[in-house]
Amino acid sequence: MAEAQQQTHDRAACKRVDDGISRVFQLLGKRWTGPIVSVLVSQPAYFADLRRAIPGISERMLSDRLSELALAGLLVREVDEGPPLRVSYRLTEAGAALEPALKELALWAKTHLPEGSPCTAARRT
Repeated sequence: MAEAQQQTHDRAACKRVDDGISRVFQLLGKRWTGPIVSVLVSQPAYFADLRRAIPGISERMLSDRLSELALAGLLVREVDEGPPLRVSYRLTEAGAALEPALKELALWAKTHLPEGSPCTAARRT
């Protein structure tokens, strides 16, 4: 009976997700990472400026995400000796290369995720 219950399927139907896509979304799919990169695409920014540009992000979360992006080689942390001592962040060449993909995603969102979608409504509360 167990044999009769087994389903047969085409092995091609079990195609695995592309390894590159998996790696991209492991990093960029984390909450806040996309907005951080999108702010830095236009220009380098100080920590406080990033925090103001991304409503709702905590200092701890911003610091964690910036560290992850630096470890991945997408941004560089630069210390301005001051006074006052200030830290700025800028995208590396690899990070800046994300700009076309981010622009395409933004266009897609404008077309397919209308303003009243649950994602944008939750952000406003």
